[in-house]
Amino acid sequence: MALPNRNLTPTTTPTLTDPLVGAIDQGTSSTRFLVFNAKTAELISQHQVEITQSFPKEGWVEEDPKEILQSVFECIERTSEKLAQLSIDMSNIKALGVTNQRETTIVWDKETGKPLYNAIVWLDLRTQTTVKSLIEKTPGKNKNHLKHKTGLPISTYFSALKLRWLMDNVGEVAEAVDARRAIFGTVDSWLIWCLTGGQNGGVHCTDVTNASRTMLFNIDTMKWDEELCKYFDVPIEILPQVRSSSEIYGYMVCNSSGSLAGVPISGCLGDQSAALVGQMCFKDGQAKNTYGTGCFMLKNTGTKPVMSDHGLLTTVAYKLGRDQPTYYALEGSVAIAGAVVRWLKDNLGIIKSSSDIENLAAAAGTSYGCYFVPAFSGLYAPYWEPSARGIICGLTQFTNRSHLAFAALEAVCFQTREVLDAMNRDSGVPLTQLHVDGGMTANKLLMQLQADILCIPVVRPSMSETTALGAAMAAGAAEGVNVWSINPDGMTSVTSEKYQAQINPDESEFRYTRWKKAVQKAMNWETMEPVPNENGKTYTHSK
Repeated sequence: MALPNRNLTPTTTPTLTDPLVGAIDQGTSSTRFLVFNAKTAELISQHQVEITQSFPKEGWVEEDPKEILQSVFECIERTSEKLAQLSIDMSNIKALGVTNQRETTIVWDKETGKPLYNAIVWLDLRTQTTVKSLIEKTPGKNKNHLKHKTGLPISTYFSALKLRWLMDNVGEVAEAVDARRAIFGTVDSWLIWCLTGGQNGGVHCTDVTNASRTMLFNIDTMKWDEELCKYFDVPIEILPQVRSSSEIYGYMVCNSSGSLAGVPISGCLGDQSAALVGQMCFKDGQAKNTYGTGCFMLKNTGTKPVMSDHGLLTTVAYKLGRDQPTYYALEGSVAIAGAVVRWLKDNLGIIKSSSDIENLAAAAGTSYGCYFVPAFSGLYAPYWEPSARGIICGLTQFTNRSHLAFAALEAVCFQTREVLDAMNRDSGVPLTQLHVDGGMTANKLLMQLQADILCIPVVRPSMSETTALGAAMAAGAAEGVNVWSINPDGMTSVTSEKYQAQINPDESEFRYTRWKKAVQKAMNWETMEPVPNENGKTYTHSK
């Protein structure tokens, strides 16, 4: 059977009794619950709730695990109400999938269900000194010392560093670990544990895609690695059981109305892997780029992990069933994409809503030589340089907020170009077009800029909710559910919009070269060397 059509306007009207699949999409800035028709992949209904981020210190980013959980309940209830207005019964939902912000780290008490500290978000930089000390101790001071097992460089980005910080700096966590009451998980694990019963029998598990982002998981053996756990001094018994991305993990115990009680939770994928599945990039060489809080390009490399020589990550793409093969991907991770728009709104106040940036940038139509490197959390791929900091350069008296808005959008596109160049060098086969998804792709100016800067077509599907769709597909196709058929060879036509480059390649190259010059200015800005001030106190020296 072919993959179902993803068009939002199916040729046949779905009946009120068609099986449905729900997807919990828990992202960095918001939580959503979406319901799809399992026969047509039509998005039936959804609801979204924003998540509060807190910044206790410079470089620290936290969220409240209880708020994350409550946002899931709220989204489910509001979606239930919307379905009722369509005369669709929640009992038609046959399975639930979970997709989540990756690397974000939570430790909680398995006896009380209480989180022992806020969730430390993937963007957080508090472990920078730990990263530096670990790298200093490796042979040749090599940040890729563990890459042969993990596919990852030693970086603030990944969960093991955050978990180590919690155990070292939060007394309640250390005590609970010693008492064997503490358990660790990324956001998927926290949600599945809570939704399947919590301290009353909740399932403590994760899937292979999320496990591969912790630095504690061996991507060859597909197991938690005792040597890696010893390296980070993490007790292996606090880690969740690793499962495939598509199988029944447990059953929904309750939400506030009880409307989903007994529904199997049967799909789990980290958000970027979910988008790869949702974009149907099942073949070796197919790639997608997701524009969210950050920006993430994944390229399917088949059933063998491929190590990058150009600053990319090797990660698990998906494993769609216990007896199915594991697929891998090369990934280029950009920390700041949509977050730069939020920064312009919240920190500078130059726009009132994130959607305003398109019109503001279009009013100028150019950055007028202004270049923005939004290295708020250092630089990820291809540099992996935590000491970099944000920089805006090329300013003149003529520069105004429209130019700055345009430069911010260009920054997202330039960062994507850097990742694409690295991916082309690693594979030796240049991409001829880029499939895109994520909230920022609604910005048509951004999409056109991206095509201009890449000099290849950018293809945006009409059904933009590919991350949630991927989780729904995994859940619906799980053994024991079987309401969704995934056949990678049976590609169906998908309505999409294609953006072609409209500028001279020489102009694109000139702008990109100037951007690279700005990146070098942002490098090595922050050092971790304590310097005494006139009062005898110390501060972190900035060059």
